[in-house]
Amino acid sequence: MLSKRVIPCLDVRDGKLTKGVKFKGNIDIGDPVETARIYYEEGADEIVFYDITASAEGRGIMLDVVDKVASKIFIPFSVGGGIATVEDMRAVLLAGAEKISVNSAAVKNPDIVSQGAAAFGSQCVVVGMDVKSVAVSDAVPSGYEIVIHGGRKFTGLDALDWAKTIEALGAGEICLNSIDADGTKEGYELTLTRLISDNVGIPVIASGGAGSPAHMARALTEGKASAALIASIVHYGQYTIPQIKKYLSGEGVKVREVW
Repeated sequence: MLSKRVIPCLDVRDGKLTKGVKFKGNIDIGDPVETARIYYEEGADEIVFYDITASAEGRGIMLDVVDKVASKIFIPFSVGGGIATVEDMRAVLLAGAEKISVNSAAVKNPDIVSQGAAAFGSQCVVVGMDVKSVAVSDAVPSGYEIVIHGGRKFTGLDALDWAKTIEALGAGEICLNSIDADGTKEGYELTLTRLISDNVGIPVIASGGAGSPAHMARALTEGKASAALIASIVHYGQYTIPQIKKYLSGEGVKVREVW
């Protein structure tokens, strides 16, 4: 059995680490470069970096910040936000990332997923899915809709259908974020996580809502996720990476030990 991964997420706005709730009310809370270094030294399995306003502002990602983070950590590093072309993907990889995460751009141009997989390998291509619970309809039979531009624009795409589509296009991994749970610290959206995990053959990262290691354990077992993304609980010093991993191990979740 593969080890489950613990992945801190750095949302970055104007070069600063930021955090909000349900994609709103973001406040700046620190330096992403120094924070990434700390999480790496504590034993994080990967780091995810999102330039959260790049797509909505119609600009490219901040490559200088990507380069600075990459120089401080020596674990897989996934970068997203404002990546719209294969050339953008190449620039991010050359700046030091191991993986590229596309979200809004993939919805607008699904070919970017297959083009990225062909150019760099599926293992480099992560598709982020920002999902909101909606009324069940013919267009959205799962009751979960894809939302883009940092939670600003509904697409009419059913989340389950979209997950299957991006897997077929060559995505190597899905980062599944529940907008409803994001930043609440009330637990991951387990029904959504399990729905997607059960219906694709690629790893699914659960994202949005972690308030405790117990929430993470549920996402990794009941939700069948391959990894758990965390932000608030480590950004605000509630838990360290070793504390989280020790708890998960005690619950029978296989993790890479660091304590």
